Amino acid sequence: MGIFGGQLANVVEWEEYRDDILFWKWNNDEIKKGSKLIIRQGQDAIFMANGKVEGVFRDEGSYDIESQIIPFLSTLKGFKFGFNSGMRAEVLFINTKEVPMKWGTKNAINLPAQGLPGGLPIRAFGTYNCRVADHAILIEKIAGVKKQFAIGEVRERVDSMVSQLLMKWIVREGKDMFNLQANAWDIARGIGEDLDMELQKIGIGITDFVISSVSYPEEVAKMQTKAAAQSMVGDMNRYQQMSMLDSMNKGGGAGRGGSTAADMMQMQMGMAMGQQMINQMNQMNQANNQAGTANAGGSGANFCPNCGTKAAGAKFCPNCGTKLN
Repeated sequence: MGIFGGQLANVVEWEEYRDDILFWKWNNDEIKKGSKLIIRQGQDAIFMANGKVEGVFRDEGSYDIESQIIPFLSTLKGFKFGFNSGMRAEVLFINTKEVPMKWGTKNAINLPAQGLPGGLPIRAFGTYNCRVADHAILIEKIAGVKKQFAIGEVRERVDSMVSQLLMKWIVREGKDMFNLQANAWDIARGIGEDLDMELQKIGIGITDFVISSVSYPEEVAKMQTKAAAQSMVGDMNRYQQMSMLDSMNKGGGAGRGGSTAADMMQMQMGMAMGQQMINQMNQMNQANNQAGTANAGGSGANFCPNCGTKAAGAKFCPNCGTKLN
């Protein structure tokens, strides 16, 4: 006899309900006369006899088993309780709620990438939701030999497939290997559909699959950061100027702390100084070219009659622009 053996009535219920359990089996030896069935929110109750489903009850509430449950059982409709004998049956309680879970690649997976013989190693993690989708399949494949079925067993199945599916859908989508996060929605949708198709074989459905993050090796991440900084600067000349300034700051400012505002000010000052030096060099080159032209022609004034600036034989004053004879 079970824990309720010898009593005239018992209560059939899943009292110690847990969100991480997908089903739990009440399997005392007998259901006594006057017993009640209690179904709570987020539960279904399935009556089974000799391994066969007799009836499925979905509405929450408290029910008298003799008058409200037995009349709806497939082969036990005419069952009558005796004084000391009860109905031998199992009741399987199903958790009907969606259960959120986390997933992640245990090891880095190598994606085929041009120029990388060993592939591009990445890691990824995210979340998914699952729920019981088909009572009959779940009972046939799982519940017949188990008293309960925890979500951890679903996680093991997902973890065993997710790395292969991740590689499959990244390659199939043909997306930029270095910008996978931007295409995470399309990739996750394909993975979710494949996982759902596979888990439906045991009566479990995947209702949502999300890729929260894709991470690259440290060396690749540094290259991405450097490339992003370069594109923000705008052109190679400015990028080189910033690199030179950064080297100067590292050499002369070791051991000093500084705020972001101070760093930006130093950057702007360095770029301004560099531009000023370039302008001065251009002016000097222009003056030399004008002097060379004047000497070659053998004509032109030495001083501007208007402002007195030395003209060095130029045809126009370099200061005020007055035409010189």
